[in-house]
Amino acid sequence: GPAPPGQRPPHAHRDAVAAVHPSEKGDYAVTELVAGLDHPWALAFLPEGGMLVSERPGRLRRIDASGAVSAPIAGLPKLFVDGQAGLLDVALSPGFARARRLYLSYAEPNFRGNLAGTAVARGRLDGDALKDVEVVYRQQPKLSAGSHVGSRLVFDDAGHLFVTQGDNRVAAEAAQELDKLQGKLVRIWPDGRIPDDNPFVAREGARKEIWSYGHRNMQGAALHPRTRQLWTSEHGPQGGDEINIEKAGANYGWPRVTHGIDYDGDPVPGSVGRSAPGMQDPAYVWEKSPAVSGMAFYTGKLFPQWEGNLSLGALAGQALIRLELDGDKVVHEERLLGALGQRIRDVRQGPDGAIYVLTDDADGKLLRIVPAP
Repeated sequence: GPAPPGQRPPHAHRDAVAAVHPSEKGDYAVTELVAGLDHPWALAFLPEGGMLVSERPGRLRRIDASGAVSAPIAGLPKLFVDGQAGLLDVALSPGFARARRLYLSYAEPNFRGNLAGTAVARGRLDGDALKDVEVVYRQQPKLSAGSHVGSRLVFDDAGHLFVTQGDNRVAAEAAQELDKLQGKLVRIWPDGRIPDDNPFVAREGARKEIWSYGHRNMQGAALHPRTRQLWTSEHGPQGGDEINIEKAGANYGWPRVTHGIDYDGDPVPGSVGRSAPGMQDPAYVWEKSPAVSGMAFYTGKLFPQWEGNLSLGALAGQALIRLELDGDKVVHEERLLGALGQRIRDVRQGPDGAIYVLTDDADGKLLRIVPAP
């Protein structure tokens, strides 16, 4: 679709200058590479250079090394675009360089077009079009009116595809119900088949795709660089944003256990407190919600002082959150980019070791972070 009135289409900043910001571990420089992106959601680096960026209203674009932005890539699946719902994550298949296959997570409408669920489609990137598009995963039932659809995509080392989702907000209790896919982390093979070692494959009445459950709205996911375990981030209600280390078959508690309260100030309906027997405690929790979204571990060479740190975008918190870890424990938190006053949607480490960030705005930006000169 066209850019909103008064907004230039996405464009490179030819005259971009770096602004220097201080951090506890040395100054860093931020360059605005691209502006005019409409609520950009995710980015994926292409092996030939440049990247793909998804925009939530339903556009996927290629951005080359100079910052030039392509027209929208044709051939996307049918989307439900409303509120938090639309085109979400983009991930390259592990064999992308050869087969040019990529994966998209998005909100898919039901046949009436009034409700949606998280879905995953894959297709072959051929120039500026997606070909041979097929849907490999659908969240059932379709309950979302535009809220709490997640979603991030992560391939593990064995080639499984993890899909994070939300509880669709209309029925938080569905996150505890194993016959529904709301509030679940799922694990599938890239063609949609279900791995036979998934935790609930033999359980009567349970969805076999489920890896873990009791999640509220997971918008961040990344493999830990050393343990290779999947870490996820999720939005709490008012308070209680979480980082979880995902274990097969585990129950992460929502809505029975939470550190947050409902938006009206009352306890969350059905909650019994902050922890309960048989339910997994978060690896880290924020009592006041920064509204955490995309996340990435840092393993590059440009910032040796940030080696192994976990970064998360914060929407309400308008920051890039940098967490220092000791094993699986978060031992220190610092908030970066606060001076920009921007909602941060995604963060990725580039092949060049720089950190790339997307801001969540109708005039969304692509930022590149390097050490200050």
